[in-house]
Order: sequence, then structure tokens, then C-alpha cells
Amino acid sequence: MHTDSTIPLPKSITASRAALLNWYDNSARELPWRLPPTQYRLGKRPDPYGVWLSEIMLQQTSVTVVKDYYLAFIRSWPTITHLANASLEDVLSQWAGLGYYARARNLHACAQSIAGHYDETFPQTETELRALPGIGDYTAAAIMAIAYRQPANVVDGNVERIMARLHQINTPLPQAKKHLKDLSLHYVTKDRAADWPQALMDLGALVCRPKNPNCPACPLQRYCKASVLDDPASLPRRVPKAARPLRFGATFVLQQGQKVWLRRRPPKGLLGGMSEVPGTKWAEKKEPTNTHMQEAPVPANWQPQGMIHHVFTHFSLELAVYWAQAPNTCQAKDGWWADISALDDEALPSVMRKVLAAGLKNH
Repeated sequence: MHTDSTIPLPKSITASRAALLNWYDNSARELPWRLPPTQYRLGKRPDPYGVWLSEIMLQQTSVTVVKDYYLAFIRSWPTITHLANASLEDVLSQWAGLGYYARARNLHACAQSIAGHYDETFPQTETELRALPGIGDYTAAAIMAIAYRQPANVVDGNVERIMARLHQINTPLPQAKKHLKDLSLHYVTKDRAADWPQALMDLGALVCRPKNPNCPACPLQRYCKASVLDDPASLPRRVPKAARPLRFGATFVLQQGQKVWLRRRPPKGLLGGMSEVPGTKWAEKKEPTNTHMQEAPVPANWQPQGMIHHVFTHFSLELAVYWAQAPNTCQAKDGWWADISALDDEALPSVMRKVLAAGLKNH
């Protein structure tokens, strides 16, 4: 049972909503996927496709990074039908560098499902939306609110932070998640249903930041219990994370003239379906060089090129990088020769781009 504050008073809800929406009218961010509040009042509606695409991209990724990717996707596939008809390889290639690649696979699968089962039109209920690949509670609620102007409880990390501070919730995350979501629901109404979640997002991004919140500039300061604390940034509290484990492996950059050998990762699992440099499995213990060589794609004069480090969500990775010139009788299998000058077009995750940069640096 929570000992924190619970249900906000109706008058406080009304006053808080009015203050935040007034601030949003004057401070809303200009984003390529967003309609400003003035356009909503004129009766315009955003394309659900753009809302969905942006929300998928913004999961675990900053607005600054997403902007260019979003615009590139819209140029390549301006409608859900265009995306559904694209190849998964092309989608993964354009997604490369954005990370969390399961999002791209689900994005493509979702587009095909909508094109095939919903007559190329996004469903208009949260239940139907949640049944689609890659769409969970948050994304379904965001589409309902922002695209269809339906009251929906859109709760992400920004909203959790605002609610934890506004009501001084001391229960740490993740235990407090349900309580914070319940609190947020009290603020959801039909009035300006599309603007409300976007106003919360902007407040969390611009003012009620994770670190160094700008309380004097906050439209909710007079209602916020954390604003009088010595350290408002201490909320929401969090259970300390366990140390991220370290894994090890080796990769083999095989070059033939101005080409390099690549292969495809299995369709499921981490980095599924992406292109990669051949390598060993990623293990919990570091193996000696002679053990690495047993998994080289071909016998060759493999030369060490140093180490690269990469951080995933749940573990860190240390890879030894080896390079070799492919012998004339090279018989590498299960892959292809890729032009070094065209590697930007390959569906290479960031970790493999690091490997190639290290392996080709002196060659």
C-alpha cells in the first residue's frame, strides 16, 4: 500500500490543466510530426501514420536524433502503404544507427498488418491498436489522443517524472509506476485531448527535466509539492540498477580490394536481420586469440586491429577486431561482398560500424 499522496482535488486538476495548456499554447515545440495547438483549434488533424512513426522512433531515443530519421522515412515511404510494400532490408538499412532494431522489424510488420487487414487505415480503438506488432499501451494511447483527439492516458517517463514531483511520490520506480499512471489518469479529459499529452511531453523535455529542473519557469510550480524541496530532481526515486554485465567476442574484417565481407544476422533476437561483420559468439569470458581463430570465416593472415567497446541496454560488449586480405582462393560462405564506399547503405548497426572503422582504418 502506498503512503504517498493519492487522488488530486478536482479544483487542483482544473487549475493545473489550465496553467499547463496555457503554457503549451505559447511554448510548444515545433516538431516535424506535430501539429501546433493553433492548427488543432482550426480543425486540422495529424496523419496517424506520422504520429505512429514518430512515437515508435522516440522510444528510448531523443527528439534531436529522431528528427532526421523521421524526415528520411517520410521521404522514402510517405504512407503506410509505401512502408508496407518496402523490403525489410531497406527498412533496416534506413533505421541503421537509430538502435533498438526490434522496433524497425515491428514497424515493418505493423505496416504490413495494417495494409493487409485494416484496408490501409489505422484502427481507431486502443484495443485494436495494441494487437498490432510493436504497439503497446503507451503508443496506442498516444495515437488515440494525438491523432484522433480521444481522451487517453499517455504515460511515458516524462509524465511519470511530472506526476512524481507534482504529488511528491516517494515510492521508488519501478514500484511506483502503476500509482503514477493512476494519478495521471485523473488529469485526462475530453477537453483538448490531443494537446494535453503533448503539453506534458514538452514540460518534461523543456522544464521539468530529469536533472536541473527549471522550477521558476514551470507553469505548475504553485501546485507542485516537489518545488519546495531542496532537491526536486531527487524525484522520482529509483531502485539502484544492478551493474551492467560485460561480454566478449571477436570480429573478422575480410577485405578484397574495395569490398568487405558481410553476413546477415538471424531474423530474431538482438540486432535481428541486420548486416554484420563475421565474428564469434559473445561470451561472458574472454577467449584467447587461438580460440578466436577457430571461428574465422576463412584461413588467412589475420592481424589484430585493437578493441572496440559498445554498450547495449542490458550489457556492455568488448570485441577484438582482426583484419585480413582475402586470399585469391577465398571461399567464404553465407554472406556477400559489400562495396566499402557504399557501406552507408547497408543495414549495419552502430556496433558493426565501429568494427569496420577499426578494421579498415589502416587499410
